[in-house]
Amino acid sequence: MPRQSVYDMVFIKVYTALVAKAEKKGRTNAEVDQIIRWLTGYEDMDTLHAMTYGQFLSSAPEWNPRSEFITGSICGVKVETIEDPLEKKLRQLDKLVDELAKGKPMEKILR
Repeated sequence: MPRQSVYDMVFIKVYTALVAKAEKKGRTNAEVDQIIRWLTGYEDMDTLHAMTYGQFLSSAPEWNPRSEFITGSICGVKVETIEDPLEKKLRQLDKLVDELAKGKPMEKILR
């Protein structure tokens, strides 16, 4: 069976993985939701469950302009050097949840 692209996965599956990463380190799903709201402009998290991850990223109401200050590596890739806009958004969200899981205070994560 061919490997499914992360963009084609149902958003709730990716969301569950992001929450699990945070909770494993003692953080909460409410904090993950706060990061998602800050980064994407989504307010109603319940409407996202039927979307694919690609739709979630490309349909974000208002991608936070301060996201350009998200730097560093995630999975060996420097976020600030990614040229593909959708891939950059994916990595930015992953980077913020990674920082949350590493114990960074929310004030620093939300730049």
